Amino acid sequence: MQFVDYVKINVKAGDGGRGCVSFRREKYVPRGGPNGGDGGRGGNIIFKATDELNTLLDLRYQREYKAEKGQHGMGKKMHGKDGKDLIIPVPVGTIIKNDDTKDILIDLDRKGTEAVAAKGGRGGLGNAHFATPTRQAPRFAQPGEKGEERCLVIELKLLADVGLIGLPNAGKSTLLSVISSARPKIADYPFTTLIPMLGVVKIENYMSFVVADIPGLIEGAHKGVGLGSQFLRHVERTSILLHLIDVSVMTEMDPVDNFKKVNRELELYSPVLKDKHQAVIATKLDIADRKKLDKLKQYCKTNNIDFFAISAVTEKGIKRLVSYLSVKIGNNPKTAFI
Repeated sequence: MQFVDYVKINVKAGDGGRGCVSFRREKYVPRGGPNGGDGGRGGNIIFKATDELNTLLDLRYQREYKAEKGQHGMGKKMHGKDGKDLIIPVPVGTIIKNDDTKDILIDLDRKGTEAVAAKGGRGGLGNAHFATPTRQAPRFAQPGEKGEERCLVIELKLLADVGLIGLPNAGKSTLLSVISSARPKIADYPFTTLIPMLGVVKIENYMSFVVADIPGLIEGAHKGVGLGSQFLRHVERTSILLHLIDVSVMTEMDPVDNFKKVNRELELYSPVLKDKHQAVIATKLDIADRKKLDKLKQYCKTNNIDFFAISAVTEKGIKRLVSYLSVKIGNNPKTAFI
């Protein structure tokens, strides 16, 4: 299924029904008073978080949403029926912004939460409300209010406990496939991961946590270069970041420069990411360049950064890494609410 995490849509809440101008007319009642009923309320546009969806694909193909109008008031003080609310299901982790102001209107970060994005108009009052001792036969009623109409930006930020970050071909997908049942595409060329992938890691005592494989970041990613900023948003909600760095003899890149380059992109994208807990994972230990490995390890020790060296192929260091993550995340992972 295609992964979609950003769409723009237009929503229009229902208009309120107009009030009714009516008078009581019965045999033997020559001067019946006003009895016009009120109009019904227009339907609201409501977004609801569900765990049955993991993409905004449905919203891409339907860009216009309109809620039902309220029914007009009727005689005999009969009120019009309220318009039905339109409930739009979206994945957990969806953020809804006003396209004009870019302000966040709704943040649906828990399963089952819902919020009104556009309010329906109130129904107008019928002429029965306007009768007074000096104005016994009002021949007017209120029109219904217009429902709110908005252009909205819908963004999906995946909810995961652990985010895997690093340059392309650092081994993120391979690690995810080893520690979880996820089966991402793996190949020996950059950008094999084109969409964020989620995997559930199950450990002893029935605990589990969710890991997100974020597509490779390159210099300029915060500006959208490469796969860029469209995926950086998914990093913001993770509890911990695992920064994977290739220390194999196959790469010519300096591992410390590698680390600094990716972190610079994270900081430029969002200052929040600067303070997020991060551990460094030296990958491809089975074919490691010892000088690169020692240099990265010493840098992490000097800067008090948690360091691990693993080989996803031989699974060396994997158990220690998973144990570390289970302790860091604790018994209250973010995804407990999904």
